[in-house]
Amino acid sequence: MSTESLEIAKTRYQTGKVAFENGQYREAVENLEKASALLARNSRFGGEVEIHLVTAYEAAGRTDDAIALCERLKRHAHFEISKQARQMLYILKAPKLKRPSEWMTEIPDLGTLADNELKISVPAKSTKSFGEQKPKPPEPELVDLTQVNTRDNRFIWVALIAIGLTISYLVWLSFSGTPG
Repeated sequence: MSTESLEIAKTRYQTGKVAFENGQYREAVENLEKASALLARNSRFGGEVEIHLVTAYEAAGRTDDAIALCERLKRHAHFEISKQARQMLYILKAPKLKRPSEWMTEIPDLGTLADNELKISVPAKSTKSFGEQKPKPPEPELVDLTQVNTRDNRFIWVALIAIGLTISYLVWLSFSGTPG
């Protein structure tokens, strides 16, 4: 493999990872497949590219391709790659749980939108005229203290006295010394 094709593969790999992180799964699959085609399949870097390709396949809805690639990567020359492939294969083959639709949030594929549709317009701030005033915050509600039930507060005083006596007793014990 020439250094030129290795550099192209590294560039495609990085582009594919960035596309995957941005939710552009079809573009990620395309770049990772091209990077994988330029690399030796049993090399460590080739295995890393294909591990990322498995996740991109799954994210793009191509689960069968992801499983087939994991099956092949289970026999990879590098132990870490084969170990990851076995773990991912276990996850991919696990039974899918049924989730209620209200638990799910649909995330749109932004790769299908044109560049000019992706721009978000921010409304301009309105300028207030000189005479306008800010709205007043609501005034706090006044409470008639004669209507407050203070009978429940007796328990708090009893609890505070009990705590004070307990702490005083513990301090007295620590300073009185123990026979020894």
